[in-house]
Amino acid sequence: MAVNVRIPTPLRGLTKGADVVPAPAGTIDAALKQLCSQFVGMEKRLFKQPGELNRFVNIYVNEEDIRFLQNLDTPVKDGDDVSIVPAIAGG
Repeated sequence: MAVNVRIPTPLRGLTKGADVVPAPAGTIDAALKQLCSQFVGMEKRLFKQPGELNRFVNIYVNEEDIRFLQNLDTPVKDGDDVSIVPAIAGG
């Protein structure tokens, strides 16, 4: 089975408009790697370098911020919701 990765509007151009994409259960790292291999350009938008998310990208598992869990090593199981949330800045 899989987890449901919720794609924010600014990244939907990379997923051909899909707002939810399935990814394998296991860890956040594995799910995001699958997403990046499936959609060209996704890796550049999510990661600063391998293993390091861009600072303006937040990832939530079932509404919990992975920074307060195990970061990219956070386990995910079948049916979990993974949300990619770009940070918003302004002034």
